[in-house]
Amino acid sequence: MGRQWLLAKREVASLRKSQASGKLLKEIMVAAKHGGPDPSGNARLFAAVEKARRESVPRDNIERAIKKGAGIGDEKMILEHINFEGYAPHKVPVIVEILTDNNNRTAPEIRVLFKKGQLGSAGSNKFLFDNVGLVEAHHPDAASDIEAAAIEAGANEVEPLTHQQNNDVPEGTCGARFVTDRTAIHLVSQWLSKNGWTVVTSEMGFIPKNFPELSPEQQAEVGEFLQTLDDHDDVHRVWAAVR
Repeated sequence: MGRQWLLAKREVASLRKSQASGKLLKEIMVAAKHGGPDPSGNARLFAAVEKARRESVPRDNIERAIKKGAGIGDEKMILEHINFEGYAPHKVPVIVEILTDNNNRTAPEIRVLFKKGQLGSAGSNKFLFDNVGLVEAHHPDAASDIEAAAIEAGANEVEPLTHQQNNDVPEGTCGARFVTDRTAIHLVSQWLSKNGWTVVTSEMGFIPKNFPELSPEQQAEVGEFLQTLDDHDDVHRVWAAVR
């Protein structure tokens, strides 16, 4: 649903791990800024902190990011959130979420990446996506009824989520992606956490309304382009109309 191109193909290397750690700390800062520094009352922050711990991000770095995002102490978060709209090769709509402390540097760099991508281009396309809340979670009982959980939690839609789609979902568990109203993300995450689910993602995101038909070769070209975007240090999320 927009980022599946990435989940099964990322390899762990020292450079990639460093980049991933930096992005996780940015997510922690943003979550703390918008929802406060207490993970127990901030579902997005809780999910971000747990993911950072799984990636062995040092505890001191996590605590510093929380304080910086929440405005506690001497350090203050100076990050601008920007959505960059464009098209991957073969006219696949893409929205790139950017967190940067210098947009005058980042925006031209992103434009260059679009120009380098074969047939990639900038251009307005947000109308091709629904802006929603996304909560991804797993339950130890592989036979859990995700439809019933979605109704009880107050989600609008739900679909199964496998380890191959999100490697934070352990094999042998029941994984699900819950689609919510943007204002209901926290409530849905809280209900799931209190009813045996482990929340691994809690955020606002973009769901494509339609998916272009692509050949395997075209999918590979699009995936390579999207990976190039995601590798940029200031790129926080990449949402694309790719199944």
